[in-house]
Amino acid sequence: MRRRQFISAAAGTGATICILAVAPRTAIAQTLPRGPVRIVVGFPPGGGTDVVARVIAQQLATLWGIPVLVDNRAGAAGVIAAEYVAKQPADGSTLLMTNFSNHAVAPNLYPNIGYVVERDFSPIMLVGIVPSLLVCRPEQPDRTVQAIVERCRAAPGSVSFGSAGPGSVQHLALEMFKLRAGIDAMHVPYKGSAPMITDLIGGQIDYSFETMSSAAPHVASGKLLPIAQTRLHRAAAMPKVPTLAESGFAGFDASTWYGLAGPGQMNTTLIERMNGDFNRVLGLPQVAEKLVAVGAADGGGTPAQFTAFIGTEKSKWAKVIREAKVTV
Repeated sequence: MRRRQFISAAAGTGATICILAVAPRTAIAQTLPRGPVRIVVGFPPGGGTDVVARVIAQQLATLWGIPVLVDNRAGAAGVIAAEYVAKQPADGSTLLMTNFSNHAVAPNLYPNIGYVVERDFSPIMLVGIVPSLLVCRPEQPDRTVQAIVERCRAAPGSVSFGSAGPGSVQHLALEMFKLRAGIDAMHVPYKGSAPMITDLIGGQIDYSFETMSSAAPHVASGKLLPIAQTRLHRAAAMPKVPTLAESGFAGFDASTWYGLAGPGQMNTTLIERMNGDFNRVLGLPQVAEKLVAVGAADGGGTPAQFTAFIGTEKSKWAKVIREAKVTV
């Protein structure tokens, strides 16, 4: 799928940032809500999604001249936030910083969630895609993709991979890896990335497909070793770390992402108005720097492109969940 790519690196790295043309300011008064706009985030304050939402909200408030607030409604991997936004008025006053979990995975894992992605949301723009890193502690003797595969084949079900919980990106990246490599391995779910990383560093588990935004500080400190990353191309933040696709698994793509969406049935003119301004904000150096800091890239584009992207992601993970017989 072709998408216009907006953020390839932060300002100051020599990269060029492209910005979509924005409609005249006179259109703002015709389409934007008159009162405050809330961006609902399905995770606690301080995480990558929350950080990006806050920097975007700050810039939008300046651009629009109205308050733009971040509303954290954590729980169920973003599903609680999604269910809440799906029931709000479609006037643009409540938006969702949606993500891989609540838009691509949850519909395939939880048959009774309180929304239908295609019916109950209006995709506005992809904000960024964040790769995961296959990581281990430096003392781990098997530190290449091939060595890990061979170890798993020699001792099926005994090599452990930690995750932030059942159905998380770490879990599903592992399931994709197991399917592609034809191996068995032990999934060890935790209640979030923080305790999992503690045990990974401590040697209680062997590996994890941790998100780059979460793993990067521990890689920088030398406490974790990056073995491979999970997008089709290397992230600008870690150009020396090979991809799984380069390591014998062509087409391997298991990343998380987030984007902005509103409730279903939003006015098309309003969606286009917001999309133009969101693209404009993504092009600002201070926003680009935050995105690169959390490992995000390739944000921006049109509502139609984001809609198609969500559909592709939903189908891809449905196949993995079905073939790997994933349940939560």
